[in-house]
Amino acid sequence: MTGWQTLFYKEVLRFWKVAFQTVAAPVITALLYLAVFAHVLEGRAVVYGEVSYTAFLVPGLVMMSVLQNAFANSSSSLIQSKIMGSLVFLLLTPLSHRAWFVAYVGSSMVRGLAVGLGVLIVAWLFAQPGFVAPLWILVFGVLGAALMGTLGLIAGLWAEKFDQMAAFQNFIIMPMTFLSGVFYSIHSLPAFWQSVSHLNPFFYMIDGFRYGFFGRSDVSPWLSLVLVGGALLAVSALALHLLKTGYKVRH
Repeated sequence: MTGWQTLFYKEVLRFWKVAFQTVAAPVITALLYLAVFAHVLEGRAVVYGEVSYTAFLVPGLVMMSVLQNAFANSSSSLIQSKIMGSLVFLLLTPLSHRAWFVAYVGSSMVRGLAVGLGVLIVAWLFAQPGFVAPLWILVFGVLGAALMGTLGLIAGLWAEKFDQMAAFQNFIIMPMTFLSGVFYSIHSLPAFWQSVSHLNPFFYMIDGFRYGFFGRSDVSPWLSLVLVGGALLAVSALALHLLKTGYKVRH
């Protein structure tokens, strides 16, 4: 295997060795969300007219799981390596900054998509949302996982201790995920909060992903694709620059 493939394999093996914690546990958590919200709001919340609330909820939970776990994989790997001192062994290798980027983000995508697939399979027992446009499902699933894996890489480079990483996740990632339309359509919100939701980039990832299941969404999937793709390019350029300059890694 080449250098980036070896690092990629190591990162995949890192989370797969504890798959019960890194894959199964998030699936169970999403199932609990589904059980509670579906029980409370089924028949009370109206979304897309004929679509049941439980079916509406499934794609949101799948995408939320993809985003959160893709971010957690690259961020936790880097911060653990920095604190434990094992990152120095990677610095001794001739791996380029691009190899680091592909390996860390690629392994994060694998974990995020694996968890998302697990959530979808389990949730299918409760509701079948359909696959109106499967290509959109795949596109937004891959782009969302890549974007969050890259953000996790940036957060891992920036953080120097676990509480900094926890603050990044608890005060930025979690609120933006929960307020992105996972549990509701933004059309059910007052006009002001609809406008605020449009400023949340996570909304476009989840809304575009949901379009693939129902053929309906709160905004055009093409708009979501442009915004998510642009955000991915921007954060990828930043992550590559930080890796190339050795930000908080070599200095």
